[in-house]
Amino acid sequence: MKTGQKYQELGEVCNVINGLWTGKKEPFVNIAVIRNTNFSKDCRLKLDDVAYIDVESKQFKTRKLEVGDIIIEKSGGSEKQPVGRAVMFDIPDGDFSFSNFTAALRVKDKSYINPKFLHKCLLGHYLKGETLKMQSKTTGLHNLDMKAYQKLPVPALSLTEQERIVAELDLLTGIIDKQKVQLKELDTLAQSIFYDMFKEELTSSATRLLKDIASYRIGLTYKPTDVAEKGIIVLRSSNIQDNSLDFKDIVRVNLAVDSKKLVSDGDILMCARNGSARLVGKVARIRDIDEEMSFGAFMTTIKSQYNDFLFYFFLSPFFRSQLGSAQTATINQITSKMLDEIQLNVPSLEKQAIFAQKIQSIESQKASINQSIAETQKLFDYTMDKYFG
Repeated sequence: MKTGQKYQELGEVCNVINGLWTGKKEPFVNIAVIRNTNFSKDCRLKLDDVAYIDVESKQFKTRKLEVGDIIIEKSGGSEKQPVGRAVMFDIPDGDFSFSNFTAALRVKDKSYINPKFLHKCLLGHYLKGETLKMQSKTTGLHNLDMKAYQKLPVPALSLTEQERIVAELDLLTGIIDKQKVQLKELDTLAQSIFYDMFKEELTSSATRLLKDIASYRIGLTYKPTDVAEKGIIVLRSSNIQDNSLDFKDIVRVNLAVDSKKLVSDGDILMCARNGSARLVGKVARIRDIDEEMSFGAFMTTIKSQYNDFLFYFFLSPFFRSQLGSAQTATINQITSKMLDEIQLNVPSLEKQAIFAQKIQSIESQKASINQSIAETQKLFDYTMDKYFG
């Protein structure tokens, strides 16, 4: 807490409402229920996977979400993602409630506390790791100590000052959001160029097998005891985000790694096995790495002189359509045998060189935008610390 700043406890400015789940006594009402899966990593509300369930009408009357409510994840989490994420509910229409793994905070007096300001404050506490100190673990679940949570300090500022801080932080997140949209637009442009340049190769009868033009390797197997603070990075499926490498969640192992298990610049990294079918087949290019890296046993690296073409081929439905169902029992996977049987036409090297030049220009623009995002994120983190550090 900052010297000279006045604070009040969270429990003094809002009421806590516990969540609900499937009803047992009629009458029932079918409503949308916000769950942990609707919390993004950066504490935003996602509505792409909302559950609709029958709940007791009596319970729903006291647990219907209102605009300005803040939903807290009180049970769930993981070793690397503590409970305590908070999302803002800002949907004016519809019947929404929240699950029994969550709780809702409702500001007592909005003329005194701006709910958006309170959400920023709670985000600040979460980012600093305050909720990590408040969680306990039972039967595999991480549970938030709500009594301790309600003692979190909230800066006592005028409503005008709260609104100014919210506007400042929203401006920065808005800039980052627009920059991320630009990245997606560039990815769409790259795929459009791919389809336009190679539509003949993609739509005519295939003449080659993937195994004849590329080599692929299975990654490194390691034990939990091999994980260390210092050592070689092992790339996993979580390191593939939006078709590019992300190093926010890295694992290092203290092992001597054979050169065959190391990635090289230009390699394609593919998630070959995962409990979630939507993650299997995700790919990223290995670019501009500044240290030796390996890749996990559930990953595959693909090397070919045609990797610029192959990368976008793996993103296309032409690749997916040949895989069929990549699920065996409860494990979703793409095996080496499946890759062996992939058929395709290979464009001329001259045509691929033109394509590579166009992609290089797009990648240069993306690198510039990513640098801008990093700088804006740094400013956002600094601003959060200034007000809530």
